[in-house]
Amino acid sequence: MLSFDLQVRLGAFDLAAAAEIDTARVTAVFGPSGSGKSTLLRILAGLERNAEGRLSFDGESWLDSRRRVDLPAHRRPVGYMFQEARLFPHLSAEGNLRYAKRRARRLRQVVGFGEVVDALDLAPLLPRRVDGLSGGERQRVALGRTLLAQPRLLLLDEPLSALDASRKMEILPYLEALHPRFGIPTLYVSHSVDEVALLADRMLVLTDGRVTAEGRTGEILESLDLGPHAGRSGTATVVEARVVRHDDDYQLTWLDLAGQPLVVPRRGRFEEGEEACVVIRARDVSLATSRPQGVSIQNVLAGTVAEMREAAGSAFAEVSVDLGPHRLLARITRRSLDHLGLREGDPVFALLKSVSLSKMRAMAGSETGEPLHRRQSLHVVRRAG
Repeated sequence: MLSFDLQVRLGAFDLAAAAEIDTARVTAVFGPSGSGKSTLLRILAGLERNAEGRLSFDGESWLDSRRRVDLPAHRRPVGYMFQEARLFPHLSAEGNLRYAKRRARRLRQVVGFGEVVDALDLAPLLPRRVDGLSGGERQRVALGRTLLAQPRLLLLDEPLSALDASRKMEILPYLEALHPRFGIPTLYVSHSVDEVALLADRMLVLTDGRVTAEGRTGEILESLDLGPHAGRSGTATVVEARVVRHDDDYQLTWLDLAGQPLVVPRRGRFEEGEEACVVIRARDVSLATSRPQGVSIQNVLAGTVAEMREAAGSAFAEVSVDLGPHRLLARITRRSLDHLGLREGDPVFALLKSVSLSKMRAMAGSETGEPLHRRQSLHVVRRAG
């Protein structure tokens, strides 16, 4: 258990955050830029010396202002991975990893060198210079170095934010496999709905330095108005679908979403009949007043206009489409909204433009098994039993 009640003032910004987090799984610290996510991680790591309050991990007190306890950073068993790799440029990839291993030789060796190299596919990178690695490769080495420090708590501070889309897709599978393989309690900072949906079992939402929500990822994404929180990733919707069949000829997987078909690139790890969660970004949804013909987009969902919201001083509007048991958000321009002449209750067709897949326990539905249905690239994620 990670328990904290922390306060710090940094110029005009102040953080006052309290929570008790079950660290048996991966917890996302989620919120827009400037909400205090990185500040919170710095306090946990002992890098922010002006913090006050209390902080304990696994029953061990790291900070208690009243008792004048403040464990320095080098005594906290934390592995901290920053947005930039921060590798030693004068060392090879292997040299960076060996350095971390030597520094941690006095600690209990839970994570082995060979295991890290194998888990992150680092063997081909070991002899290479740091300046010859791609961004994704540098982050993999940095992650390996962090693991070899033998942390009891892993803090990942937006490790993908400096990477382009292709590099993110390169490293995401390694992050996805991290906790199942090593079992290290992890806090993952992000303002990306996609990353949170893929990687985190639970979410802690920060807004203006305050904890505004905490709980299972599926429940939070279902209930939270993500617009103010999601930053550049945009508003998203979470819905539930069932895997119907796999098409081996075209390498596609078909799903049923409340009686309507969805087709995605084949994901063999999903079994026929299995329930999956689907995360759809509003910016990847287009609208039409009639079912389109002769287009490459394969996913077209029929619904009715439930609500429309125009963003004042912006070119955009959000349209909520009622699909029956689910609501889908579409982000279109205000000009398009006027051109379509939409009114509440009008029939409409939602065209899902972008499709990507992710396996994930974290997007599990509520404890009661009620359907997910609120905010959404198209991400299919494995639903926990």
